[in-house]
Amino acid sequence: MNNDVKQVYSIAGAFIAFLIGSGFATGQEIMQYFAAYGFMGLISAAIVLFLFMYAGVSFVTAGHIHKFNKGNDIFLYYCGKNIGRIYDYFSVIFAYMSFFVMIAGAGATLSQQFGLDVSFGCIAMAALSIVTVIFGLDNIVNIISKIGPVIATMAILLGLTAIFQNIDGLRNANVIPELDIMKASGNWLFSAFLYVGFNILLLSVFMSSIGARTKSIKVASTGAIFGAAGYSLAIAVIAVGLMANIEKTAYSQIPSLMLASGISSSVAIIFSLSIFAEIFTTAVPLLWIVSSRIAHEDTYKFKAATIILAVSGAAIGLKVPFNRLVNIIYVINGYAGIIFLFFMIKKSILEK
Repeated sequence: MNNDVKQVYSIAGAFIAFLIGSGFATGQEIMQYFAAYGFMGLISAAIVLFLFMYAGVSFVTAGHIHKFNKGNDIFLYYCGKNIGRIYDYFSVIFAYMSFFVMIAGAGATLSQQFGLDVSFGCIAMAALSIVTVIFGLDNIVNIISKIGPVIATMAILLGLTAIFQNIDGLRNANVIPELDIMKASGNWLFSAFLYVGFNILLLSVFMSSIGARTKSIKVASTGAIFGAAGYSLAIAVIAVGLMANIEKTAYSQIPSLMLASGISSSVAIIFSLSIFAEIFTTAVPLLWIVSSRIAHEDTYKFKAATIILAVSGAAIGLKVPFNRLVNIIYVINGYAGIIFLFFMIKKSILEK
């Protein structure tokens, strides 16, 4: 495998790993944004694919060309000085709020599968995040880029197995939108834009930083495209799996774990640990985004900020139900992200 192929794989893996957080890993995010709308949710997933491809290529290209001093400068590039500053501060706040979601998801996963106190998973995730973030961005990309594709593959296999085990369940998929399932929006199309919206604000900082460190735009863009494709495929397969087993998954805190339990208890144990790993791959870059905004890497201030932020995040993640955190925090950020997406499109048109 030559260096270009390795770097494409690394970027694609980092892209997937960053997006696969507690919301995706647990299935709660896929339920609220896709499966809850029945088959129309699959059209939402197709829209998400193309928007993620566009956003990913845009971010790594901008980062490679402009070599921003800080990843957050991507907001000034797209939105101008005044509005860009607003997005700059908002993205940091949201990154930290999303870290709460990761912490809560870790606690809920280990609690549902192993009967452990929720605090065990929360504290464990916070501790692992601290240790990893302290070693810096390059180390983060190296670790999560290897985990991301493996986890996405496992998620796809889980979804496919759940579909084939209960394929007759899809006959009732048309009535799913009428069920009292927590949804991101009252409309499947708007849900797709909300989903991209809440992801791209944080993805912009992470991917533009990766783009700045990549030797060519072609390699960076190819990695982003493959990352978007792999992630979107996983969304679609898991969504269909949830729909085929909607009677079991509709009201669960951890829907994907219900799918795994339906296969076998051994698979459920393995997948619960996989979910924990998936949450880790997103919790770490989220914490890094906030810590790096406070201080430069390799400084005492950076390490101290990382520890304080992680401990505080764990305390908050313990207090609010996981599915409620996903619904409130992600939807609010989704609206801000949709506006940012329009700024991106405007910038692309003007540059063309």
